Amino acid sequence: QVQLVESGGGVVQPGGSLRLSCAASGSRFRVNLMGWYRQAPGKQRELVATIRSGGTTNYADAVKGRFTISRDNANNTVYLQMNSLKPEDTAVYYCYAMTMTSIGSWGQGTQVTVSS
Repeated sequence: QVQLVESGGGVVQPGGSLRLSCAASGSRFRVNLMGWYRQAPGKQRELVATIRSGGTTNYADAVKGRFTISRDNANNTVYLQMNSLKPEDTAVYYCYAMTMTSIGSWGQGTQVTVSS
């Protein structure tokens, strides 16, 4: 099991920016994929963005053009730069990682609140 440590959540005004970070540790195998999911109150957890070790990215339509995912392969760290934040982005954001064994791990979540 991979341990994930998240940081960067907070409260911002609409149009503001936040940068989330997540570091994976404790894995005996290569972390092939990392990403971010989010869950708003009363809703299911949904994909935000993923990135593979080779650099391939995938974004939810709702965040394309506003969010950017990146990673440091050497340190198994993933980042989510969130710009032009909207109230609809308010949610708990969860870091995700999957090794070559296809066993996934989740972070504890970090709250992002976008409000005037």
